[in-house]
Formats: sequence, structure tokens, C-alpha cells
Amino acid sequence: MNLDFQDLSSTFTVFDIVASLTLSFVLSAIIGYVYRATHKNVSYSQSYVQTLVLAGMVVSLIMLVVGSNIARAFALVGALSVIRFRNAVKETRDVGFIFLVMAIGMTTGTRFYLLAIAATVMICLVLVLMNKFNWFKLDVQRQVVKVQVPPEPEYTSVVEDLMIQHCSDFELVSTESIRSGALIELYYTAQLKKGSSSRELLQALSAVNSGQRVTVLTGYDQTDL
Repeated sequence: MNLDFQDLSSTFTVFDIVASLTLSFVLSAIIGYVYRATHKNVSYSQSYVQTLVLAGMVVSLIMLVVGSNIARAFALVGALSVIRFRNAVKETRDVGFIFLVMAIGMTTGTRFYLLAIAATVMICLVLVLMNKFNWFKLDVQRQVVKVQVPPEPEYTSVVEDLMIQHCSDFELVSTESIRSGALIELYYTAQLKKGSSSRELLQALSAVNSGQRVTVLTGYDQTDL
């Protein structure tokens, strides 16, 4: 039996290791700060940003190990294929950042240092500009309207007449019986007409639903009576 071990460390130098891992850390951290600065929703996760930095460094390490050896690359693919991720990504934008840190890790691990720096600067600049100038925003804001009315059909007809009066477009999503059938709760999605406000719609519906509850949701704001 041959027990000789072959040291493959000579395929890269200490400088290569330090430079690749340090640069991947710095560039991934910059991407993490850009992600935090441009994040707008309430689903921000510190652990996700830390994972971005970690992923960049791990990919850089993997690329150092693989080098130009095809057999080693296939072996690593087989080893990593057993990993399964169960967490759902909350936003499609988050997937883009994952691919970005992976690409930066690949470029630093293959020692394309200038390319990694240039790509990070350019892509982060684009992300900041898109966030600052709100590129590709669609200025269509829809409301969710919940109205409680007695079960008689005429109340539903009056509510829909008011929706036609105040909204350019609306759709009945669901009808639910509440309080043991004493009331019906109507759920609508609607887009208000220009010049109409959610407050006006709220007051108009409150005047015809026998004093029952009316709620108008606009984004993260809620108005109800």
C-alpha cells in the first residue's frame, strides 16, 4: 500500500490565499452594505447579509481549490450537490445579490483581482443609482377595501355603486359571512380615480353600511372607521 501523501499547496502561494480571501471579504462586505442601504422592505435580515459575505469568501476558497483541474471541479460539484437549502428567498432581488457575491468569489478565487474590483464598483454603483432615482417604478397604487354590511342584496349594490363612483378599477376578491350570518364582509382591490382619496371613499362607504366597520388599506397605511 502506498501511503505517500502529495502536497498540492504549491499550486498557489500564501499571497494568493491571503489576497483572494481578503479581497473577497472586502468586496462582499461592500456588497452587503449596498444591500442594506438600498433595502426598502421590512424583511431585512442581518444573517442574510452576513451569509452574503461568507458565501463570497467560501466561493473564493473553492475556486482556489479547483484551480484549472477539471477532475477536481467535478468532484466538488458532486460533493456540493448533496446540500439542500429549505429557506425560501423573500425577494427576487435577494437572489441577484447571491449571484453577485458568488461571481465576485469566483473572480477573486481565480485571481482576476482587477476584474473583481471593477465589477463590484460598477454593479454597486448601478444598484445605488437605481435605488436613488427609483428606476422602473410603476406608479399604480391599489387599495384593499373591506366593508361590513347587512346580508341584504341592496347593501352590496350600494357599495358597488360607490366603488364605481370613486374608483377607476375594482375587483371583488371574496365575500365572507361573519357574526353568525348577521353581517357580510366584502373584500375588494381597487385603484382610486385621480382626485379621489381613501378618506373620501371611507366616509362614503361608512354612510351607507348601517354603521358597520369599513377599512381601506393603502400600502402599509390603514384607515378605518
